[in-house]
Amino acid sequence: RDSLQVVCGAAAHHSVRRAAWLLGLPEPFAVPGTGGGLDPAALDGALTELPGPHLVVATAGTTDTGQVDPLADLADLCAHHRAQLHVDAAYGGGLIFSDRHRALVDGLDRADSVSLDLHKMGWQPVAAGLFAVADRERLAPLALTADYLNAPDDTGAGLPDLLGRSLRTTRRPDILKVAVTLAALGREGLARLVDDSVNTARSFADRVAAHPRMELWDRPALTTVLFRPIGADDGQIAAIRRTLLTEGRCVLGRARADGRLWLKATLLNPHTTPEDLDRLIDLVEGSTPR
Repeated sequence: RDSLQVVCGAAAHHSVRRAAWLLGLPEPFAVPGTGGGLDPAALDGALTELPGPHLVVATAGTTDTGQVDPLADLADLCAHHRAQLHVDAAYGGGLIFSDRHRALVDGLDRADSVSLDLHKMGWQPVAAGLFAVADRERLAPLALTADYLNAPDDTGAGLPDLLGRSLRTTRRPDILKVAVTLAALGREGLARLVDDSVNTARSFADRVAAHPRMELWDRPALTTVLFRPIGADDGQIAAIRRTLLTEGRCVLGRARADGRLWLKATLLNPHTTPEDLDRLIDLVEGSTPR
């Protein structure tokens, strides 16, 4: 049988390539497209030309820009080509809590599998990730038996089956923290946090766009804003970020888009104030070489 061919966008998370390597699969094929997203027309061509079987990895919230692939269109293509669809919703999956922004991930429910990283738009510990499948039978390979861990008479008596719950048998029970958060805040409470964070990012983008000495890359899709001082070169952008980081004044990421280096503000604190946003711009401007 031919090896499974993973197909993804150019902006797919680095873990896609790492996972393929760990599993002994061929190098994932990165579909070329504007902005690194997974373009449906380009994907159609790739699935037509590449030998299968295929696993398409779409992204709901890229690391650099927060871009969300057109999930519904990609699901249609995967159904047509009989390809499996996995959605990396590590960043953008939290949008499902929000009635106002859930449409950005339309089609997520049509994926064969979805990964969620709730330490982002879920406000959980770093390890609180989830892997969800549409068909529970896909998890059958986890149904192993080791007599010292999950003997049938023990599980029948109600003891937990650790082997069937995680790839890491001794993983911390972070799902308890997710459950407590859902119980305490509910979907409405989490939706408010999501909506506040998205609104904060849009407000920050407005401030950058209106500032005479700052440049905005684009309107934010989620909560990530790329910006840079006008006239600064890439070396200066990198130096600004390192200076602010090492001096303990603020933590900004970095991303390359349209061939240039940008400062990246990922705004996920729902308590961020307008004054905080103005202060961030002031810090960047104050660290910009004259």
